[in-house]
Amino acid sequence: MENANNARLIRKKSSWRKQLIHLIPIPAVAIYSIFVVYPILAAFTYSLFEWNGMTMGEFNNFDNFITLFTKEPFNTMFWNALGHNIYYFVVEMVVQNGIAFGLAYIIFKKIKGTGFLKVAYFLPRLLSIIVVGFLWKMILNPNMGILNVFLEKVGLGSYALAWLGNPDTALTAVVLINSWFAIGFFMLLFLAGLQSISSEVLEAAKLDGAVGFRLVRSVILPMMFQPLVIVVVMTFIQAFEAFELVFAMQGSMGEPYYSTDLLAVFFYRTAFGGNAGDSGALGIGSALAVVMFVIIATISALFMSYVNKKDSA
Repeated sequence: MENANNARLIRKKSSWRKQLIHLIPIPAVAIYSIFVVYPILAAFTYSLFEWNGMTMGEFNNFDNFITLFTKEPFNTMFWNALGHNIYYFVVEMVVQNGIAFGLAYIIFKKIKGTGFLKVAYFLPRLLSIIVVGFLWKMILNPNMGILNVFLEKVGLGSYALAWLGNPDTALTAVVLINSWFAIGFFMLLFLAGLQSISSEVLEAAKLDGAVGFRLVRSVILPMMFQPLVIVVVMTFIQAFEAFELVFAMQGSMGEPYYSTDLLAVFFYRTAFGGNAGDSGALGIGSALAVVMFVIIATISALFMSYVNKKDSA
């Protein structure tokens, strides 16, 4: 009898513990709902109303979206910023991820000293992006910046420019700085993909004559398909959410002459700054936030859907 009672108690405790396990995700779900789900839903709601400063007015259907896409200066600024975001993504894919893959491959080959280099490459990622922005703003200062001083010292003074003050070079400079900041992180992603490839497969490919660039192109890259798609998606999201670096270096107006304006910067200026042609255009800013969400979610979903189809094929 006593053994039966003990068995029932043990079963009750086990059942209670199993039920308790289901409660563990609640704090994480609550935080995610407050800081991610609620702002998204709020943006959708706010985009459908008129706003007088921070006061919600009447329901206006899709007028804010119509204004964003058809009325000056919002439509011009939107397409200008969207083009800059696309350029941001393309340069990051070529420069940032190209260098990151090269560094990851060097480390993967276990060349002497790569352990130290792996740490060195990742160090910039440990800095605040705002700090990075202000540091590079000083480095690129046209009068006292160390870059122009160095160019003058080595006889390349003709290449010393107002990097952040010239519309032709400002956006490229910002994107390259962001690439320098993020290379370490993407290098680790590539390195994880390289390390997931079977060493037997690589040895067999080498025996078949696949060496150097041919080995990378014909064997390594095809076997890293999933990591590559993840890198592309993360780079796309990073490019279309970019805000802090531009804000720290070029301000909320995307100086000079909106040449570094991005969608996130345009959103900030429209919703909170009132500098885009309307005072307190929170409704139009919310419409822009919805458009940004749709762009990022749609492109990311298409990429992941493509991956799933390739896996199931």
